Amino acid sequence: MCLAIPMVLVERDELVGVVELEGVRRTVSLMLLQDAREGEQLLIHAGYAIGRLDEEEAAQTLALLREYADAVAAT
Repeated sequence: MCLAIPMVLVERDELVGVVELEGVRRTVSLMLLQDAREGEQLLIHAGYAIGRLDEEEAAQTLALLREYADAVAAT
């Protein structure tokens, strides 16, 4: 199973970007989304930006991931 996490693109330089989620920053490849713009919500998987999300979809996805993590922690 693959898991992609929504993160905001906060910096970019050519085909490398920096994304952020809750204060955590990671460097990612933008090879698959060469036209990504700062401020966009991107789906990040294995160090690559693989897709885009709108703000609402990103928030829903993160809420679902938090709900799952909370359920796992409660067991």
